[in-house]
Amino acid sequence: MGRHEQIEKSVLGSMLAENYLIVDSDVKQDFFISQIHKNIFGCMQALLAKRRPVDYITLLTMMEPVLLGGANYLAELANFANQTKFDRYVDMMREAWKNREKNNILIQAKEGDWEIGSIQQAFEELEKEGSVGSETNIKMELVRMGERPYEQTQHVPGVPTGLHDVDKLLDGFQPAELIIIAARPSMGKTDTLNHFALHAGLAGYKPIIFSLEMSRTSMIDRFIAITGGYNRLRMRNPYMHFTDKQKSNWLPTLARLNEANIHIDDRAGLTVSQMRAEARKMIHTEPKLKPIIFVDYLQIIRGNFPNHNRTEMIGQISNELKQLAKEFNCPVVCLSQLNRGVEIRDNKRPVMSDLRDSGNIEQDADVIGFLYRDDYYNIDTDRPGLLEIHIAKHRNGPTGTTTIGYVKETGILHNIDWQEEKRRASRQ
Repeated sequence: MGRHEQIEKSVLGSMLAENYLIVDSDVKQDFFISQIHKNIFGCMQALLAKRRPVDYITLLTMMEPVLLGGANYLAELANFANQTKFDRYVDMMREAWKNREKNNILIQAKEGDWEIGSIQQAFEELEKEGSVGSETNIKMELVRMGERPYEQTQHVPGVPTGLHDVDKLLDGFQPAELIIIAARPSMGKTDTLNHFALHAGLAGYKPIIFSLEMSRTSMIDRFIAITGGYNRLRMRNPYMHFTDKQKSNWLPTLARLNEANIHIDDRAGLTVSQMRAEARKMIHTEPKLKPIIFVDYLQIIRGNFPNHNRTEMIGQISNELKQLAKEFNCPVVCLSQLNRGVEIRDNKRPVMSDLRDSGNIEQDADVIGFLYRDDYYNIDTDRPGLLEIHIAKHRNGPTGTTTIGYVKETGILHNIDWQEEKRRASRQ
């Protein structure tokens, strides 16, 4: 079996497994070399147009089985499905098709004695035809904006963070933006991510979490703790350590957490391409819910080019995360480690140069936030239980530092009423 045949089988197998790929991938029938594969893809499109499911049984109703390779051939396509490599295979098919078409143009040009200008125009038309379609002319947008000065603009905030001061700075997490949340270990990165995911879910969004370090079970336990206000040490043995009130609140807590519609993929060593494939599948199961993607954390994402040095690898990964945000038009919130330079300074608050293996992180990210807890470094601090979130980069808005409450025992982040804090301090 030739390589191109394996690639085509894999693309068709993936389409059988996930029917939405038939439309979403912008694949054309001519991309396939095998006539049998052309026929199969044409039947898939016809079934979708009739709003019928696409599987090897329904395909056999569309055309003579021999023209589709036979029943066994269709059934075996499922064995070649590989959604992780789907995008890459489609790109390879598209490029191979372009090369075939260029050769055809050159043959026709030689036979018809075309002028150089005609050949160049044919190549340009081919590039337009073979590219993934997108509207570039701004004419229609300008027409729609004609009445803008005379109409009250309806403000649409981004995905809420559940933290008032952070929302004031960012106006929520915005579509198509890459948000990097960076800190040294034990600062509360994962709890911060969980807080953002929970509040996004309860606000009606679809949080998709790629937990590359922590297991799904551990993540769920953390979500239960912050939803119900449970001490995580006590959660190791709820039967023994929970009070009757905490036990009675257990099922309502699970019900509340279920409302957040959180999805967790805890496979280790994923590439961004694998995340893209999995996210696409999750998004299409509930297309009415707008997604927000979380990744824990950047430095353990597997790169596609293992021979690159670490800085180049992280640069490639951060760029792919930005492209992921643009492709799905949703926020991508990714945690990141900081280098040890923080630890040798008197002032432990992170700065941009502390980004570990920074590569292009600073360039690719739309928002960069640093976490800092004074009570981690200073036992006698007068600011216990506080977490600083310093927005050091904000491509489309202001920067600044906000301070929130952080209960490490439960993982809860909460807003602080500073007027109440002042009144409490004065009473003491």
